[in-house]
Amino acid sequence: MAATTPSASNQATTSTQPEAAKAAPVQSAPPAQVTPEARLQDAQAIARRNVLWSLGAGVVPFPIVDLLAVAAVELKMLREIAKVYDVNFQEGIAKKIIGSLLASIGVVGIGGIIGGSLAKFVPGIGTTLSLLSVPVLAGAVTHATGKIFIMHFEAGGTLLDLNPKTMKAHFRKEFEKAKEVVADLQRQQSGSGAKSA
Repeated sequence: MAATTPSASNQATTSTQPEAAKAAPVQSAPPAQVTPEARLQDAQAIARRNVLWSLGAGVVPFPIVDLLAVAAVELKMLREIAKVYDVNFQEGIAKKIIGSLLASIGVVGIGGIIGGSLAKFVPGIGTTLSLLSVPVLAGAVTHATGKIFIMHFEAGGTLLDLNPKTMKAHFRKEFEKAKEVVADLQRQQSGSGAKSA
Protein backbone atom coordinates (compact mmCIF):
# COMPACT_ATOMS: atom_id res chain seq x y z
CA MET A 1 0.00 0.00 0.00
CA ALA A 2 1.71 3.14 -1.23
CA ALA A 3 0.65 6.02 0.94
CA THR A 4 2.03 9.44 0.26
CA THR A 5 3.61 11.05 3.23
CA PRO A 6 2.91 14.72 4.01
CA SER A 7 6.51 15.57 3.32
CA ALA A 8 6.34 14.07 -0.16
CA SER A 9 3.23 16.10 -1.02
CA ASN A 10 4.87 19.25 0.37
CA GLN A 11 7.91 18.62 -1.78
CA ALA A 12 5.73 18.28 -4.83
CA THR A 13 3.98 21.57 -4.01
CA THR A 14 7.16 23.47 -3.30
CA SER A 15 8.86 22.20 -6.43
CA THR A 16 6.21 23.91 -8.58
CA GLN A 17 6.31 27.21 -6.68
CA PRO A 18 9.73 28.39 -7.89
CA GLU A 19 8.71 27.71 -11.48
CA ALA A 20 5.59 29.84 -11.02
CA ALA A 21 7.66 32.59 -9.45
CA LYS A 22 10.08 32.50 -12.39
CA ALA A 23 7.22 32.75 -14.85
CA ALA A 24 5.84 35.98 -13.33
CA PRO A 25 8.68 38.18 -12.02
CA VAL A 26 7.67 40.96 -9.65
CA GLN A 27 8.37 44.39 -11.08
CA SER A 28 9.01 47.28 -8.75
CA ALA A 29 7.82 50.74 -9.64
CA PRO A 30 10.55 53.14 -10.76
CA PRO A 31 11.52 55.72 -8.14
CA ALA A 32 9.52 58.92 -8.39
CA GLN A 33 11.46 61.79 -9.90
CA VAL A 34 11.69 64.84 -7.67
CA THR A 35 11.32 68.08 -9.57
CA PRO A 36 13.73 70.94 -8.83
CA GLU A 37 10.77 73.03 -7.63
CA ALA A 38 9.66 70.33 -5.17
CA ARG A 39 13.23 69.90 -3.94
CA LEU A 40 13.57 73.64 -3.34
CA GLN A 41 10.24 73.70 -1.48
CA ASP A 42 11.37 70.79 0.70
CA ALA A 43 14.65 72.54 1.53
CA GLN A 44 12.87 75.82 2.35
CA ALA A 45 10.38 73.98 4.57
CA ILE A 46 13.29 72.36 6.44
CA ALA A 47 14.95 75.76 6.92
CA ARG A 48 11.70 77.33 8.19
CA ARG A 49 11.05 74.46 10.61
CA ASN A 50 14.58 74.75 12.00
CA VAL A 51 14.26 78.52 12.40
CA LEU A 52 11.32 77.75 14.70
CA TRP A 53 13.51 75.25 16.58
CA SER A 54 16.18 77.96 16.93
CA LEU A 55 13.61 80.37 18.32
CA GLY A 56 12.77 77.74 20.92
CA ALA A 57 16.44 77.04 21.66
CA GLY A 58 17.05 80.75 22.17
CA VAL A 59 14.50 80.76 24.98
CA VAL A 60 16.40 78.10 26.96
CA PRO A 61 16.95 79.86 30.30
CA PHE A 62 20.52 78.67 30.82
CA PRO A 63 23.35 80.84 29.45
CA ILE A 64 25.62 79.19 26.85
CA VAL A 65 23.36 76.10 26.83
CA ASP A 66 21.00 78.09 24.60
CA LEU A 67 23.83 78.78 22.13
CA LEU A 68 24.85 75.11 22.10
CA ALA A 69 21.23 74.17 21.41
CA VAL A 70 21.09 76.63 18.49
CA ALA A 71 24.33 75.20 17.07
CA ALA A 72 22.86 71.68 17.29
CA VAL A 73 19.72 72.87 15.47
CA GLU A 74 21.81 74.40 12.67
CA LEU A 75 23.80 71.21 12.16
CA LYS A 76 20.57 69.20 12.10
CA MET A 77 19.15 71.61 9.52
CA LEU A 78 22.22 71.37 7.28
CA ARG A 79 22.20 67.57 7.51
CA GLU A 80 18.53 67.53 6.42
CA ILE A 81 19.07 70.03 3.59
CA ALA A 82 22.14 68.09 2.35
CA LYS A 83 19.99 64.94 2.26
CA VAL A 84 17.39 66.70 0.11
CA TYR A 85 20.13 67.63 -2.40
CA ASP A 86 21.87 64.24 -2.09
CA VAL A 87 25.03 65.98 -0.87
CA ASN A 88 27.48 64.17 1.39
CA PHE A 89 27.25 65.77 4.85
CA GLN A 90 30.38 66.07 6.99
CA GLU A 91 29.78 67.62 10.39
CA GLY A 92 33.34 68.88 10.88
CA ILE A 93 33.32 70.79 7.59
CA ALA A 94 29.82 72.15 8.29
CA LYS A 95 30.95 73.47 11.70
CA LYS A 96 33.93 75.26 10.14
CA ILE A 97 31.76 76.87 7.47
CA ILE A 98 29.16 78.02 10.02
CA GLY A 99 31.91 79.48 12.22
CA SER A 100 33.41 81.34 9.29
CA LEU A 101 30.02 82.68 8.20
CA LEU A 102 29.26 83.83 11.75
CA ALA A 103 32.50 85.80 11.77
CA SER A 104 31.09 87.84 8.87
CA ILE A 105 28.42 89.44 11.09
CA GLY A 106 31.20 91.04 13.07
CA VAL A 107 31.96 91.56 16.71
CA VAL A 108 28.74 93.49 17.30
CA GLY A 109 26.58 90.69 15.90
CA ILE A 110 28.40 87.89 17.66
CA GLY A 111 28.69 89.98 20.82
CA GLY A 112 24.95 90.59 20.74
CA ILE A 113 24.24 86.87 20.62
CA ILE A 114 26.77 85.92 23.31
CA GLY A 115 25.94 88.96 25.46
CA GLY A 116 22.25 88.18 25.22
CA SER A 117 22.92 84.64 26.36
CA LEU A 118 25.12 85.76 29.26
CA ALA A 119 22.51 88.33 30.32
CA LYS A 120 20.43 85.39 31.50
CA PHE A 121 22.75 85.30 34.52
CA VAL A 122 21.24 88.63 35.62
CA PRO A 123 17.90 88.05 37.33
CA GLY A 124 14.95 90.13 36.23
CA ILE A 125 15.74 92.64 33.50
CA GLY A 126 18.74 90.71 32.13
CA THR A 127 16.66 87.59 31.69
CA THR A 128 13.80 89.54 30.11
CA LEU A 129 16.06 91.33 27.63
CA SER A 130 17.86 88.13 26.67
CA LEU A 131 14.57 86.31 26.12
CA LEU A 132 13.60 89.05 23.68
CA SER A 133 16.90 89.29 21.80
CA VAL A 134 18.53 85.85 21.78
CA PRO A 135 15.69 83.93 20.05
CA VAL A 136 15.47 86.49 17.22
CA LEU A 137 19.24 86.58 16.69
CA ALA A 138 19.47 82.78 16.87
CA GLY A 139 16.61 82.42 14.40
CA ALA A 140 18.17 85.01 12.08
CA VAL A 141 21.50 83.15 12.03
CA THR A 142 19.71 79.87 11.30
CA HIS A 143 17.60 81.51 8.58
CA ALA A 144 20.63 83.11 6.90
CA THR A 145 22.64 79.88 7.13
CA GLY A 146 19.80 77.91 5.55
CA LYS A 147 19.49 80.44 2.72
CA ILE A 148 23.23 80.32 1.96
CA PHE A 149 23.39 76.53 1.88
CA ILE A 150 20.21 76.15 -0.17
CA MET A 151 21.51 78.69 -2.71
CA HIS A 152 24.85 76.85 -2.90
CA PHE A 153 23.28 73.39 -3.25
CA GLU A 154 20.80 74.70 -5.84
CA ALA A 155 23.81 75.74 -7.95
CA GLY A 156 25.14 72.18 -7.76
CA GLY A 157 27.68 72.84 -5.00
CA THR A 158 28.75 70.59 -2.16
CA LEU A 159 30.09 71.15 1.34
CA LEU A 160 33.61 70.73 0.04
CA ASP A 161 33.43 73.55 -2.51
CA LEU A 162 31.52 76.12 -0.44
CA ASN A 163 33.94 78.99 0.13
CA PRO A 164 32.77 80.95 3.18
CA LYS A 165 35.04 83.89 2.32
CA THR A 166 33.13 84.54 -0.90
CA MET A 167 29.79 84.10 0.92
CA LYS A 168 30.47 86.41 3.88
CA ALA A 169 28.99 89.58 2.39
CA HIS A 170 25.92 87.69 1.20
CA PHE A 171 25.52 86.00 4.60
CA ARG A 172 25.69 89.38 6.35
CA LYS A 173 22.90 90.74 4.09
CA GLU A 174 20.79 87.63 4.65
CA PHE A 175 21.32 87.91 8.41
CA GLU A 176 20.14 91.54 8.47
CA LYS A 177 17.06 90.69 6.38
CA ALA A 178 16.41 87.60 8.48
CA LYS A 179 16.10 89.59 11.71
CA GLU A 180 12.86 91.14 10.43
CA VAL A 181 11.59 87.87 8.95
CA VAL A 182 12.26 85.98 12.18
CA ALA A 183 10.75 88.72 14.36
CA ASP A 184 7.56 88.49 12.24
CA LEU A 185 7.64 84.71 12.48
CA GLN A 186 8.02 84.94 16.25
CA ARG A 187 5.03 87.30 16.47
CA GLN A 188 2.96 84.92 14.35
CA GLN A 189 3.92 81.97 16.57
CA SER A 190 3.11 83.96 19.71
CA GLY A 191 -0.23 84.98 18.23
CA SER A 192 -1.15 81.45 17.20
CA GLY A 193 -0.05 80.15 20.62
CA ALA A 194 -2.24 82.71 22.38
CA LYS A 195 -5.24 81.81 20.19
CA SER A 196 -4.85 78.07 20.83
CA ALA A 197 -4.56 78.63 24.59
